[in-house]
Amino acid sequence: MPAASVPVEVSGAVYFATESPVWGGGRAFYDPGAAGRVLARAHLVSAGQFADIAAQEMYREPGADLDLSEVLARGRAVLGEGRYETLVCAGQLDGLPVLTFTAPWGIDEVAWVPPSAAYARFLCLGLLEAGAWDAETVAAYVASRPGAAGHWTARAVGELIHGSGPGGTVV
Repeated sequence: MPAASVPVEVSGAVYFATESPVWGGGRAFYDPGAAGRVLARAHLVSAGQFADIAAQEMYREPGADLDLSEVLARGRAVLGEGRYETLVCAGQLDGLPVLTFTAPWGIDEVAWVPPSAAYARFLCLGLLEAGAWDAETVAAYVASRPGAAGHWTARAVGELIHGSGPGGTVV
């Protein structure tokens, strides 16, 4: 059974950088120190489930526990130099920490890379599934993120959402 999820807005910024061999474009990263707000979904998972998800994104073998004491005490814990190897506590929700992982670098310390159509659509559909934002809001948000801005327009991202843009028929 999938974990429960809720829409959240946290401070900081999402941007696209590096090249995903799976998606063929920029990956989404979170900079909690940047100005702005981030639209996201929070999933209620156990510490062990979070550790497994993080391990998979870090190209590590799942099954090992993560020491969350530093991220919970300081708001940040760097486990390595690679992408998604920095844990961040983005706040609290109903008394529980909102944890995620990102890169150790900030938004202005890396070249921005546009996301692929498939990845942009995947992110948009996930945000829409949260139920807090409409397609126009989500399309404008994703198109405005550094890396996507200047490459994707809100209209083009909206077409991706509805399956009429590049790479997409809705199945």
